[in-house]
Amino acid sequence: MPAEGDPHERTWLAWPTTGYTLGPDAESAEAARRTWAAVANAAAGFEPVTVIVDPRDRDVAPRYLSGAIDTIEAPLNDAWVRDSGPTFVLGADPSTGSGQARLGAVDWVFNGWGGQDWARWDRDALLAPVIAEAAGAELVESPLTNEGGGIHVDGEGLVLLTDTVQLDPGRNPGWSREQVETELGRTIGATRTVWLPRGLTRDSERFGTRGHIDIVATMPRPGQVLLHTQQDAEHPDHAVSSEAAAVLRDAGLEVVALPAPRTLRDEDGWVDWSYVNHSLVNGGVIACVFGDPQDEEALDILRVAYPGREVVGVDARELFARGGGIHCITQHQPAVP
Repeated sequence: MPAEGDPHERTWLAWPTTGYTLGPDAESAEAARRTWAAVANAAAGFEPVTVIVDPRDRDVAPRYLSGAIDTIEAPLNDAWVRDSGPTFVLGADPSTGSGQARLGAVDWVFNGWGGQDWARWDRDALLAPVIAEAAGAELVESPLTNEGGGIHVDGEGLVLLTDTVQLDPGRNPGWSREQVETELGRTIGATRTVWLPRGLTRDSERFGTRGHIDIVATMPRPGQVLLHTQQDAEHPDHAVSSEAAAVLRDAGLEVVALPAPRTLRDEDGWVDWSYVNHSLVNGGVIACVFGDPQDEEALDILRVAYPGREVVGVDARELFARGGGIHCITQHQPAVP
């Protein structure tokens, strides 16, 4: 699995179509559609974008999306394509005898983030092969229940994980760390793993993913980690980020603090707003902003972490209110060298 910052062929999204993602009324549905479209349209300024659209929305999505964006139809439950879609990988093509790369797409088992009672996944569980075929990728089937938001790689074999996702009894009952590591070696070429004990507090509550790494830490380059850093000791994520920093440093990684927004709570409790949950595109970074005093400093940190890339902020509050961020609704397809 190459680093996310390597050249892309395109970015994929799925269009919000039903359920809690759209919300209980027309106003909520409008907010969701506008936010998903803002991310897709921002990404389309840098690279090709394809949006999966449920047939129910074939006449709705084009009203929000840039004319530069491609769409294909497929049945959907939800719109978190980082998790329900495939994870793209590159591998040598033995048929050519030249070592030329070919594109693969890992089809993890998807069961609604550990079989959560509020989730529906009968359609989303079948999405990875649809995207793989459209991308011209060879499907790599895996028995591991996993999501793209549950892993981050450096492109050189290191993968970041959390105990609460890959070892979740609702996902992989009975699996050991060693079994997970072996399967990640087979599917994404992982040669080294760093396990964080847990994810952010809100993400571990009822409507969360139970600890996805992609709102906690990411690797802009090998050896360096951008870490969500809650500086206010009142917030329970202060302990989470302190614990994560210690594990990462013990693993020999340079930790760069990406301070959390200063907003601590919303109407539902402690927020898990995170600037770590950004999406890389060719020549750019599509970053979460929150109308928060910390936004500008966070964007400046991202500019330093990704020199030469244009950093574009998109208000992600409507995404986080539904359980995720910009990285969660996008999936990058690497370019084949």
